[in-house]
Amino acid sequence: MYRAGLILLWLVVSPSWALEFSSGETKTTVVELYTSEGCSSCPPADNWLSSLKSDPRLFKTLLPLAFHVDYWDQLGWPDPYASPAFSQRQRELVRQDLLSQVYTPGIVVNSQEWRDWFSGQRQLEDSQTRPGRLQAQLKQDQLTVSFDSDAALTLHIAILGMGLQTDVQAGENRGRQLTHDFVVLEHWQQAGSKTWKFTLPELADRGQQRTALALWLTAPDSLRVVQATGSYID
Repeated sequence: MYRAGLILLWLVVSPSWALEFSSGETKTTVVELYTSEGCSSCPPADNWLSSLKSDPRLFKTLLPLAFHVDYWDQLGWPDPYASPAFSQRQRELVRQDLLSQVYTPGIVVNSQEWRDWFSGQRQLEDSQTRPGRLQAQLKQDQLTVSFDSDAALTLHIAILGMGLQTDVQAGENRGRQLTHDFVVLEHWQQAGSKTWKFTLPELADRGQQRTALALWLTAPDSLRVVQATGSYID
């Protein structure tokens, strides 16, 4: 099991609290934004990702993820949400020919580099492939995930923070208040097939206004997404 970072989130649940959610049969569009509070070009991309909160496809056929990288930290402002693991994840996308190079803001849609954003494109097309339904149940801290396939797959589990704010005191964004959504605060992965069971740890509040849970599947040793789903959990 892999864990990125030390950020924790507290889940307040009643004894009978439970949540069920799933993808559709068609492939969920997964948007990965690689960003940093130390990068002056990143806030417009962060704001665009935040605008997806109002997209009616959210957590049905659309899953946004913001990975804050740490390679800007040495240039004047340490991003509080950055992780070396997320920088390494971006480098691995390059190694797997899913991204041309490491840069911010870097956007990957359905496991392929998406540079159309830089020429003004903001609309995301729905996928037409039908990998099947990814189903999840969260009962208190017990997560059960199922996917109808005999193939060996890796389940990725992420806690997302919504409405996070930072008053930047140094670096390229000095003096700005930045707001972030869909920030990956925790990331784990677990190998298996058909059914996965995972116990979410007790986590500390990072000041997020809302919290979401994101799930996606990849083949072993690959970052190419097979299917994904998510839900608010507060």
